[in-house]
Amino acid sequence: MLKGKTALVTGSTSGIGLGIAKALAAQGANIVMNGFGDVSGAQAEAAALGVAVAYHGADMSRPEEIAAMMAYAVEQFGQVDILVNNAGIQHVARIENFPAERWDAIIAINMSSAFHATRLALPAMQAAGWGRIINVASVHGLVASAEKSAYVAAKHGVVGLTKVTALENATTGVTCNAICPGWVLTPLVQKQVDAKAAVLGVSNDEARNLLLGEKEPSMQFTTPEELGALAVFFCSPAGNNVRGVAWNMDGGWAAQ
Repeated sequence: MLKGKTALVTGSTSGIGLGIAKALAAQGANIVMNGFGDVSGAQAEAAALGVAVAYHGADMSRPEEIAAMMAYAVEQFGQVDILVNNAGIQHVARIENFPAERWDAIIAINMSSAFHATRLALPAMQAAGWGRIINVASVHGLVASAEKSAYVAAKHGVVGLTKVTALENATTGVTCNAICPGWVLTPLVQKQVDAKAAVLGVSNDEARNLLLGEKEPSMQFTTPEELGALAVFFCSPAGNNVRGVAWNMDGGWAAQ
Protein backbone atom coordinates (compact mmCIF):
# COMPACT_ATOMS: atom_id res chain seq x y z
CA MET A 1 0.00 0.00 0.00
CA LEU A 2 2.90 2.39 0.75
CA LYS A 3 5.36 1.29 -1.92
CA GLY A 4 7.29 4.30 -3.18
CA LYS A 5 6.57 6.31 -0.01
CA THR A 6 9.15 7.30 2.59
CA ALA A 7 8.46 7.34 6.32
CA LEU A 8 10.66 9.11 8.86
CA VAL A 9 10.09 7.77 12.37
CA THR A 10 11.83 9.50 15.26
CA GLY A 11 12.85 7.45 18.27
CA SER A 12 12.53 4.30 16.17
CA THR A 13 15.40 2.09 17.33
CA SER A 14 13.25 0.40 20.00
CA GLY A 15 9.78 0.19 21.48
CA ILE A 16 6.82 2.00 19.93
CA GLY A 17 8.86 3.73 17.24
CA LEU A 18 10.41 0.49 16.02
CA GLY A 19 7.00 -1.18 15.98
CA ILE A 20 5.56 1.63 13.84
CA ALA A 21 8.60 1.68 11.54
CA LYS A 22 8.29 -2.06 10.93
CA ALA A 23 4.54 -1.83 10.29
CA LEU A 24 5.08 0.90 7.68
CA ALA A 25 7.98 -1.04 6.15
CA ALA A 26 5.74 -4.11 5.85
CA GLN A 27 3.48 -1.97 3.67
CA GLY A 28 6.40 -1.07 1.39
CA ALA A 29 7.51 2.31 2.76
CA ASN A 30 11.20 3.13 2.81
CA ILE A 31 12.24 4.05 6.35
CA VAL A 32 14.43 6.73 7.88
CA MET A 33 15.18 5.73 11.46
CA ASN A 34 16.37 7.84 14.37
CA GLY A 35 17.31 7.07 17.94
CA PHE A 36 19.91 5.51 20.20
CA GLY A 37 20.84 2.06 21.45
CA ASP A 38 20.97 -0.93 19.09
CA VAL A 39 20.84 1.03 15.85
CA SER A 40 22.18 -1.72 13.59
CA GLY A 41 19.76 -4.28 15.03
CA ALA A 42 16.78 -2.00 14.50
CA GLN A 43 17.87 -1.22 10.95
CA ALA A 44 18.22 -4.91 10.21
CA GLU A 45 14.69 -5.62 11.50
CA ALA A 46 13.21 -3.00 9.18
CA ALA A 47 15.40 -3.91 6.20
CA ALA A 48 14.34 -7.56 6.55
CA LEU A 49 10.92 -6.44 5.35
CA GLY A 50 12.38 -5.69 1.91
CA VAL A 51 12.60 -1.90 1.95
CA ALA A 52 15.44 0.62 1.92
CA VAL A 53 16.40 1.80 5.40
CA ALA A 54 18.48 4.84 6.35
CA TYR A 55 19.44 6.21 9.76
CA HIS A 56 20.18 9.64 11.19
CA GLY A 57 21.25 10.14 14.80
CA ALA A 58 19.79 13.61 15.35
CA ASP A 59 19.49 14.75 18.95
CA MET A 60 15.79 15.60 19.00
CA SER A 61 16.32 18.35 21.58
CA ARG A 62 18.30 20.39 19.01
CA PRO A 63 16.38 22.12 16.19
CA GLU A 64 19.49 22.35 14.00
CA GLU A 65 19.99 18.58 14.20
CA ILE A 66 16.32 17.97 13.37
CA ALA A 67 16.79 20.16 10.29
CA ALA A 68 19.88 18.14 9.33
CA MET A 69 17.90 14.92 9.72
CA MET A 70 15.09 16.18 7.49
CA ALA A 71 17.60 17.29 4.86
CA TYR A 72 19.29 13.88 5.05
CA ALA A 73 15.95 12.10 4.49
CA VAL A 74 15.29 14.21 1.40
CA GLU A 75 18.81 13.55 0.14
CA GLN A 76 18.33 9.79 0.56
CA PHE A 77 14.78 9.34 -0.74
CA GLY A 78 13.57 12.57 -2.37
CA GLN A 79 11.08 13.61 0.28
CA VAL A 80 9.33 12.58 3.48
CA ASP A 81 5.78 11.39 2.79
CA ILE A 82 5.03 10.10 6.28
CA LEU A 83 6.38 11.73 9.44
CA VAL A 84 5.99 9.92 12.75
CA ASN A 85 6.94 12.10 15.71
CA ASN A 86 7.63 9.52 18.37
CA ALA A 87 10.83 10.48 20.24
CA GLY A 88 10.30 10.87 23.96
CA ILE A 89 11.87 10.75 27.42
CA GLN A 90 10.42 10.69 30.93
CA HIS A 91 11.22 11.88 34.44
CA VAL A 92 9.03 11.38 37.50
CA ALA A 93 8.98 13.81 40.44
CA ARG A 94 6.65 16.18 42.25
CA ILE A 95 6.58 19.68 40.76
CA GLU A 96 8.43 21.28 43.68
CA ASN A 97 11.21 18.70 43.29
CA PHE A 98 11.25 18.55 39.49
CA PRO A 99 14.69 19.54 38.13
CA ALA A 100 14.35 22.51 35.79
CA GLU A 101 16.79 20.99 33.30
CA ARG A 102 14.68 17.78 33.11
CA TRP A 103 11.57 19.88 32.43
CA ASP A 104 13.37 21.68 29.60
CA ALA A 105 14.65 18.42 28.10
CA ILE A 106 11.24 16.72 28.19
CA ILE A 107 9.48 19.71 26.61
CA ALA A 108 12.18 19.91 23.92
CA ILE A 109 12.22 16.23 22.99
CA ASN A 110 8.59 15.25 23.59
CA MET A 111 6.89 18.35 22.19
CA SER A 112 9.09 20.92 20.48
CA SER A 113 10.76 18.28 18.28
CA ALA A 114 7.35 17.43 16.81
CA PHE A 115 6.84 21.08 15.88
CA HIS A 116 10.25 21.41 14.26
CA ALA A 117 9.95 18.20 12.23
CA THR A 118 6.38 19.05 11.20
CA ARG A 119 7.18 22.58 10.01
CA LEU A 120 10.01 21.19 7.88
CA ALA A 121 7.99 18.28 6.44
CA LEU A 122 4.82 20.18 5.55
CA PRO A 123 5.88 22.19 2.46
CA ALA A 124 6.84 19.11 0.41
CA MET A 125 3.72 17.23 1.54
CA GLN A 126 1.54 20.18 0.58
CA ALA A 127 3.24 20.45 -2.83
CA ALA A 128 2.75 16.72 -3.44
CA GLY A 129 -0.89 16.81 -2.40
CA TRP A 130 -0.42 13.89 0.01
CA GLY A 131 1.18 13.43 3.40
CA ARG A 132 0.68 11.84 6.77
CA ILE A 133 1.86 13.27 10.08
CA ILE A 134 1.38 10.93 13.01
CA ASN A 135 2.22 12.21 16.47
CA VAL A 136 2.75 9.62 19.17
CA ALA A 137 1.24 11.40 22.15
CA SER A 138 -0.01 9.39 25.13
CA VAL A 139 -3.09 8.84 27.23
CA HIS A 140 -1.26 11.51 29.25
CA GLY A 141 -2.14 13.88 26.42
CA LEU A 142 -5.76 13.40 27.50
CA VAL A 143 -5.59 12.92 31.27
CA ALA A 144 -2.99 13.56 33.96
CA SER A 145 -1.06 11.53 36.50
CA ALA A 146 0.75 12.86 39.55
CA GLU A 147 4.51 13.39 39.40
CA LYS A 148 4.59 13.61 35.59
CA SER A 149 4.14 17.35 35.10
CA ALA A 150 6.56 17.79 32.18
CA TYR A 151 5.45 14.64 30.35
CA VAL A 152 1.75 15.45 30.75
CA ALA A 153 2.28 19.06 29.68
CA ALA A 154 4.30 17.99 26.64
CA LYS A 155 1.81 15.34 25.55
CA HIS A 156 -1.15 17.69 25.96
CA GLY A 157 0.84 20.12 23.79
CA VAL A 158 1.37 17.44 21.15
CA VAL A 159 -2.38 16.80 21.00
CA GLY A 160 -2.96 20.53 20.54
CA LEU A 161 -0.32 20.74 17.83
CA THR A 162 -1.98 17.78 16.11
CA LYS A 163 -5.34 19.56 15.98
CA VAL A 164 -3.87 22.81 14.64
CA THR A 165 -1.84 20.99 11.98
CA ALA A 166 -4.94 19.08 10.90
CA LEU A 167 -7.07 22.23 10.71
CA GLU A 168 -4.49 24.19 8.73
CA ASN A 169 -4.35 21.38 6.16
CA ALA A 170 -7.99 20.29 6.26
CA THR A 171 -8.68 20.97 2.57
CA THR A 172 -5.50 19.25 1.38
CA GLY A 173 -4.31 15.67 1.08
CA VAL A 174 -2.18 16.10 4.21
CA THR A 175 -3.59 14.69 7.44
CA CYS A 176 -2.34 14.87 11.00
CA ASN A 177 -3.46 12.63 13.85
CA ALA A 178 -2.20 11.55 17.26
CA ILE A 179 -1.91 8.11 18.79
CA CYS A 180 -2.42 8.08 22.56
CA PRO A 181 -1.21 4.79 24.07
CA GLY A 182 -1.71 3.72 27.64
CA TRP A 183 0.87 1.36 29.10
CA VAL A 184 3.12 -0.16 26.45
CA LEU A 185 5.89 -2.42 27.71
CA THR A 186 8.77 -0.42 26.25
CA PRO A 187 12.16 0.09 27.95
CA LEU A 188 10.81 3.40 29.31
CA VAL A 189 7.88 1.67 31.03
CA GLN A 190 9.98 -1.30 32.12
CA LYS A 191 12.09 1.13 34.16
CA GLN A 192 8.93 2.19 36.00
CA VAL A 193 8.02 -1.47 36.60
CA ASP A 194 11.53 -2.17 37.92
CA ALA A 195 11.38 0.85 40.22
CA LYS A 196 7.99 -0.19 41.59
CA ALA A 197 9.25 -3.73 42.22
CA ALA A 198 12.30 -2.39 44.07
CA VAL A 199 10.35 0.09 46.21
CA LEU A 200 7.62 -2.39 47.16
CA GLY A 201 9.85 -5.46 47.40
CA VAL A 202 7.70 -7.50 45.01
CA SER A 203 8.40 -9.55 41.88
CA ASN A 204 8.52 -7.96 38.45
CA ASP A 205 5.28 -9.71 37.45
CA GLU A 206 3.53 -8.42 40.56
CA ALA A 207 4.84 -4.92 39.86
CA ARG A 208 3.49 -5.10 36.28
CA ASN A 209 0.05 -6.07 37.55
CA LEU A 210 0.11 -3.29 40.12
CA LEU A 211 1.08 -0.77 37.44
CA LEU A 212 -1.70 -1.91 35.12
CA GLY A 213 -4.24 -2.11 37.93
CA GLU A 214 -3.72 1.54 38.85
CA LYS A 215 -4.87 2.85 35.47
CA GLU A 216 -5.66 0.30 32.74
CA PRO A 217 -8.96 -1.64 33.13
CA SER A 218 -8.00 -4.21 30.48
CA MET A 219 -5.04 -5.30 32.65
CA GLN A 220 -2.94 -5.76 29.54
CA PHE A 221 -0.25 -3.77 27.81
CA THR A 222 -0.84 -2.32 24.35
CA THR A 223 1.78 -3.69 21.95
CA PRO A 224 4.02 -1.80 19.50
CA GLU A 225 2.51 -3.99 16.77
CA GLU A 226 -1.01 -2.77 17.58
CA LEU A 227 0.18 0.84 17.49
CA GLY A 228 1.91 0.14 14.16
CA ALA A 229 -1.34 -1.19 12.72
CA LEU A 230 -3.12 2.04 13.73
CA ALA A 231 -0.39 4.07 12.03
CA VAL A 232 -0.89 2.01 8.85
CA PHE A 233 -4.63 2.72 9.05
CA PHE A 234 -3.96 6.47 9.22
CA CYS A 235 -1.87 6.10 6.04
CA SER A 236 -4.50 4.06 4.19
CA PRO A 237 -7.31 5.38 1.97
CA ALA A 238 -9.69 4.67 4.87
CA GLY A 239 -7.82 7.36 6.84
CA ASN A 240 -8.22 10.09 4.22
CA ASN A 241 -10.78 12.01 6.25
CA VAL A 242 -9.51 11.16 9.73
CA ARG A 243 -8.12 14.53 10.76
CA GLY A 244 -7.01 15.92 14.08
CA VAL A 245 -8.00 12.97 16.24
CA ALA A 246 -6.28 11.91 19.46
CA TRP A 247 -6.87 8.16 19.18
CA ASN A 248 -6.32 6.43 22.50
CA MET A 249 -5.25 2.77 22.66
CA ASP A 250 -5.26 2.58 26.42
CA GLY A 251 -7.30 -0.44 27.57
CA GLY A 252 -10.08 1.83 28.85
CA TRP A 253 -7.81 4.15 30.89
CA ALA A 254 -9.40 7.42 29.70
CA ALA A 255 -12.93 5.94 29.76
CA GLN A 256 -12.98 5.91 33.56
